[in-house]
Amino acid sequence: MEVRPVERNVYEVQIGPAHPGSGHMRIIVELDGDVMVRVDPDIGFVHRTMEKLAEGRDWIKNIPLFERMAILDACNITLPYVEAVEKLLDIEPPERAKYLRTLLCEINRIASHLYGMGIFGVFLGHSTLYMWAFGDREVFVQLAEDLTGARLTHSYPVFGGVRRDMPDDFPENARKAVRYMRNRLNEYAKIFLNNPNIRKRLEGVGVISKTRAAELGIAGPNARASGIKYDVRLVEPYEAYPELDFEIPVFEEGDSLARAWMRVEEIRQSLNIIEQAVDWLEKHPREGFMHDKFWKAAPKLYKDVYEGNIPYAGKYRVKLMPLFATLKVPAGKAAARVEAGRGEMFYYVESDGKDVPYRVRVVSPSFRNVIAFKYVMPGHRLMDLPTIYGSFDYFPPEWDR
Repeated sequence: MEVRPVERNVYEVQIGPAHPGSGHMRIIVELDGDVMVRVDPDIGFVHRTMEKLAEGRDWIKNIPLFERMAILDACNITLPYVEAVEKLLDIEPPERAKYLRTLLCEINRIASHLYGMGIFGVFLGHSTLYMWAFGDREVFVQLAEDLTGARLTHSYPVFGGVRRDMPDDFPENARKAVRYMRNRLNEYAKIFLNNPNIRKRLEGVGVISKTRAAELGIAGPNARASGIKYDVRLVEPYEAYPELDFEIPVFEEGDSLARAWMRVEEIRQSLNIIEQAVDWLEKHPREGFMHDKFWKAAPKLYKDVYEGNIPYAGKYRVKLMPLFATLKVPAGKAAARVEAGRGEMFYYVESDGKDVPYRVRVVSPSFRNVIAFKYVMPGHRLMDLPTIYGSFDYFPPEWDR
């Protein structure tokens, strides 16, 4: 932390966080005593040029590139890119693939919210919340690994479907996780959200009104905590969401406590969605399922399955191109958006008919939300800065793409 005088009675303080690998930023704060009079979020220290890198990579190789923006929310981060490319390819993924994508998106959403709550606990000196949230997050990280084969960077949605179907024991494990987390959320309310000491630090702190949130373009749970009922899953349903029953929680207070409650209520809704998705997948058995012994028969069999000449497990991916061929996407422009853990994730994709994109533009929710610091923090004391920062669940790597 660096401190230097700016003018009489006003000091400039430069505050982290700083991380040499995954994200780096500073907040330049001008203080009159211990009251913040000006706050400037200074971002872009570790700009990783993902959009430019995408112009030199095969279409499919950009999936693992983009999910590094927020590996905690990998499916929600890469899904709109995949959907935009599917529009250019004029292909529709199978119904089963849509449910599998939705399932992983909600697992990732829960893991992302628990990560944010754990970090929030660190900012407030509440070490129990940190340990609880990170411990419970492991339950859903393990679920994601069971489904995709990878702990964090799944690269699960691909053009035309998903990489693999769910294992036979996945539904039972998913329902156990749902029951466990529902009970834990009640404990979170007792130890954290209804804790008198925590409430005194959060209530009425960092208030952003509904009008101001709309003016600034705040996204996701932070907007809904200020009374804006906007969620891409509601206003522009995608994948399996039109077939599922769930609520969009909204709070009116717009303060740090409302933003904390939003994450808890969103986890409740995600648990409901997971149950419904698993039920549907069980009721609609895989078509043409082939046992492992068939896969070992001959390389040609794998080639036939991949190219769609014979049925493969569950119709979770459509025929797209010959095996090991280079994908060339027809020239055109497309856009897609989803509701990621921190808000709306938007991709604009342009192709000139080659095997690499001509242009990919990404707008992440953290990019939209960081502007709030400049308008919400002034007038509060310096000790309120980590409270407000943590309540917004701002994630530097997600902006610094």
